[in-house]
Amino acid sequence: MTAVPNYQTESPAHRLGRLMRSPAELMKPERLSVIQPSRISASHALMAQAIEQRWKITCTRFDIDAKGKGVANYLIEIGSWKFSFPVFAFEPSAHGRTGRIIGRTWDMLGALVEGEISEADLRKTGEELPKLYEGRATPNTLIWCRSNRSARFFDQAVQALAAGRQPDVGLLAETCYLMRNTGLDGNGTFGTKSFLAYEPDHPLRWSLASQMLCAYMMRVYAQDLVQHLARLASPNACAMAPELRRFLGVGNGSALGLMLFVNNHPRLIERWIWIREEALANAKGLEPAAALSQCPTLLQLLDRAIRFREEDRGVYESFVSSAAVAQELRSVRAETERLQQRLQANLVCSELPFAELCRSLEGRVHDEVLETLHSLLIELMPEIADRLCRNLILDEELVGTPQMPVGRLRDLLRSEYSWAFDIDLDDSQRRYVWYKSATAEEPRRGPKDTLGDVVKLGLDMPKLIIDLDTDLAAQPANLSTARFLLAHPQHRAIVTRVQALAGTPYHSPHADIMSEAFIPAHITRLLNVGLHGIDKTRDYLNRNLRGVLFHGAPLPEDLASGNASQHWFYPSEPAL
Repeated sequence: MTAVPNYQTESPAHRLGRLMRSPAELMKPERLSVIQPSRISASHALMAQAIEQRWKITCTRFDIDAKGKGVANYLIEIGSWKFSFPVFAFEPSAHGRTGRIIGRTWDMLGALVEGEISEADLRKTGEELPKLYEGRATPNTLIWCRSNRSARFFDQAVQALAAGRQPDVGLLAETCYLMRNTGLDGNGTFGTKSFLAYEPDHPLRWSLASQMLCAYMMRVYAQDLVQHLARLASPNACAMAPELRRFLGVGNGSALGLMLFVNNHPRLIERWIWIREEALANAKGLEPAAALSQCPTLLQLLDRAIRFREEDRGVYESFVSSAAVAQELRSVRAETERLQQRLQANLVCSELPFAELCRSLEGRVHDEVLETLHSLLIELMPEIADRLCRNLILDEELVGTPQMPVGRLRDLLRSEYSWAFDIDLDDSQRRYVWYKSATAEEPRRGPKDTLGDVVKLGLDMPKLIIDLDTDLAAQPANLSTARFLLAHPQHRAIVTRVQALAGTPYHSPHADIMSEAFIPAHITRLLNVGLHGIDKTRDYLNRNLRGVLFHGAPLPEDLASGNASQHWFYPSEPAL
């Protein structure tokens, strides 16, 4: 018989550990794919910081002609820190334009630079950015970025504003953006500043903050550009309504490269999932009186989520429809309202009512619905969530432990990678390989029998673990890892990974990515939706996803005035 924990005497740390989910439950790709945007997501965390600190964003230059060609610059003030966001705009052209990394022309190129950019650095950046991989950033450059207009919706918005009327909301709601991000590069790429070189008091020091600020500035620039071109086209042009500007975000597209990102950044993945679980556990751990005080806010957030899903015009190939999510969220809301009533009447038996609510919904609602509730619960703990995000500062180098006995190494494999031993590695189900396309220079996945001799990019984790275990089994348990690797150097990379990540439970999806049954979009969606905070992600061919960042986010004037809403996400369609 399982003992019921005494929450009155249990330590906070022990309670959090009890309420956090196990890797066996959480790290399956299909479960990771349904994690929803939350205050822990990078774009949401950036907005929380901008709202709290009342960031000031000023357009200091906008020299762009009627064809869309020219230069603009923005100044971003964050306390005593200043950043520049120079933009180099180009007339749209189909020649060389693509969302892929082989693209050579873009509608906009930009950079995030520390301090107020000088005229010399502005000119130099304008010369180097179009070179992309052959270019070199000026000193104190943090990020290089690029984006393209939405060919259909951008022009229609310009035409409507030029005619003195607001764009059609229903039309714009099909994508919810005017421009789409096609690249955010930093951390030493092109000579940009390494993330680990950011000063201790740097406001963008936490992981992904610089990239998310660039994405937000793409949104600011796109809205300024569409209104500027409308004014150039007609003296009768009107400004875009603020509620429509808040509704529109910036587009984002991702594909197979994010699967390799997960493989190559296990510390970031592990730490991000950990802090999300920690924030969620804090919300689940609220005792009855505290839970009752939070019920009105939770009900309001559920109402926002329901309306948002009901208004969603997206068509999803592989993921659950928004209509189905909205319907089940209504059931969740009804149960939350009943919980509130029982708490008011002191009729709740559970010491942790929100934890019990979540447990009661498991298996009765779609996992994506439950994860939506989890995200809303995190919103009830803003101070904890914000603190965890801003401490997300990582050195991702993996260092092995050569003195570790191979017996201890084998124990790690059996305890932390038991899932790998449960996978059937029958060759008939392992006929795929990850490689780099010679034409598009992008990651691809295809049948290994037809590809010939290619450089394999994918991390074949289960096979590497099992092959390592087989060779370890033939060694004396007290043999050092260093001596083992002298005889078996082919295992060096996986041994280093296992040792460096020991004791960190959430670093790798429990999956055989070489299997025909593996769905890459599950992992791409984890990063896009959960980590980055992208809404309305539509999938194509189980590989590519497109969605919208900063959907409903405050405008620069909202941030500066202090009028920005903390609950800006899940926006409703504006009624103009």
